[in-house]
Amino acid sequence: MKKIFVPKSEFKPKAFEFFRLVEQSGREVCITDHGKPVVKIVPYRSVDDEILKQLAAQVERYEEPLKPVGEEWEAAR
Repeated sequence: MKKIFVPKSEFKPKAFEFFRLVEQSGREVCITDHGKPVVKIVPYRSVDDEILKQLAAQVERYEEPLKPVGEEWEAAR
């Protein structure tokens, strides 16, 4: 989908119209200042809980974070 570029002077009086457009069409609206994009409005998408659970299962917890991991280093002897 193509993004919609809108100057901020045009966006301000029609903000709610652009919000509805993003919500209903799923398109992104980029607000520009002197022709340069400065703000992007995108539709909200919730994060899938299953993906977060998979990532959480990969996290290791260290009870003693200052204790060396694995075998001691030869340099420490």
